[in-house]
Amino acid sequence: MLLNIENLQVSYGKIKAIKGISLHVNQGEIVTLVGANGAGKTTLLKTISGILSPAEGVINFEGTDLSKIKPYQRVINGICQAPEGRGIFPGMTVRENLEIGKYGRASAKVEMAEDLEMVYSLFPRLKERENQAGGTLSGGEQQMLSIGRALMSRPRLLLLDEPSMGLAPKFISAIFNIIQEIKKQGMTILLVEQNAAKALSIADRAYVLETGNITKEGSGKELLNDPAVRAAYLGHGA
Repeated sequence: MLLNIENLQVSYGKIKAIKGISLHVNQGEIVTLVGANGAGKTTLLKTISGILSPAEGVINFEGTDLSKIKPYQRVINGICQAPEGRGIFPGMTVRENLEIGKYGRASAKVEMAEDLEMVYSLFPRLKERENQAGGTLSGGEQQMLSIGRALMSRPRLLLLDEPSMGLAPKFISAIFNIIQEIKKQGMTILLVEQNAAKALSIADRAYVLETGNITKEGSGKELLNDPAVRAAYLGHGA
């Protein structure tokens, strides 16, 4: 088990955003979190990353209690997030944005060329636009850049927050193809995604999060075919 979360509670002031959830992610899996806006999905990813602190509960990564690990140390230890909204640096070039993904790693210079080549092989568009400012890229290209930058840190757990949000259909398909390719290369992925049908179709396992509680869990296929999940997140005619 790569990631194990037990009885996690996270609050914004007096408002409980996550209300005692437990879940796990095994090595090499894609695990998807499905839920409506405000269900607590992004809050969970931010807590795993260390941006938010839990009120109660335990987050254990590879046998280490993450409460003792600062956010930047979590990246060095193998957890990296491609955030909702992409979070790229618009005035920096594509290459400069990618190089930031190596920040803090002792072996960054040795690994840089190898990891750039890996990212460019996954995202040929980024190679074509290597010297172009990040802010001039299309939305789909910026999402590729966000994921590529996260991969530059050589994570063992990749957190993806709404990677298809606001993208044209052709880019949505491209992003999901890339997620599957990354998984084939051995990456473990925790995926938050508004496109529940796409996300569940590629997931090994999935959880449904509603108002801070896990209400269902199972394989991606099981939840994709669950009548309640289909009605709530895929549309009655899905």
